[in-house]
Amino acid sequence: MGTLINMAAVAAGSLLGLAVRGRLPERMSQTIIQGVGLVTILLGLQMAGKAGNVLLVMFSLAIGGALGEWLNLEAKLEQVGRRLQERFGQGGSSFTQGFVASSLLFCVGPMAIIGSLQDGLNGNYQILMNKSVLDGVSSIALSASLGYGVAFSTLSILVYQGGITLLAGFLKPLLTEVAVQELTATGGLLILAIGLNLVGAARLRVANLLPALVAVLALLSLWP
Repeated sequence: MGTLINMAAVAAGSLLGLAVRGRLPERMSQTIIQGVGLVTILLGLQMAGKAGNVLLVMFSLAIGGALGEWLNLEAKLEQVGRRLQERFGQGGSSFTQGFVASSLLFCVGPMAIIGSLQDGLNGNYQILMNKSVLDGVSSIALSASLGYGVAFSTLSILVYQGGITLLAGFLKPLLTEVAVQELTATGGLLILAIGLNLVGAARLRVANLLPALVAVLALLSLWP
């Protein structure tokens, strides 16, 4: 239920953003997306500051980044965006950018993981409800600037959060208090990277760093 609500919030926000998209000057659209980027940077910094073991986070990002580059996740995600654009014929060159940026923004972070686990284990989707409000507001600004691709990030939410919900029973024992803390910090750095991309300060392959979230759990089982 929580994932479906999250998808509905993003879809509704995207429709609102698309309704005003054609009426906004290009400079205004760029400023809006930069504003979203700045708030994303702030959120990422707040989350990253919760790191209890910086070395663990660093090794997780290094290992996860190497695995992500080997799997070439960024290119695969962009390929999905291009195929959707070709299939539905909307959005032009900004379609893939909107799909990738919003998919990463809505799926990276502890709220997506912990909220999906709670929804799967006991039907409590309060965290995903709160996340839905944040994602819905962000999707308005993103779709107003980047177009139709943002709406299709609902598919990413379905696969990612829905998958975690279905696997909740298996994943719960791994998410100790320490694990959640380090996942939050690592996810915060990924969100920071998304923000830097949105403001145009960098071009970081954030999707290739996603395996770092898995590496955190793997390293914690070996960390002394």
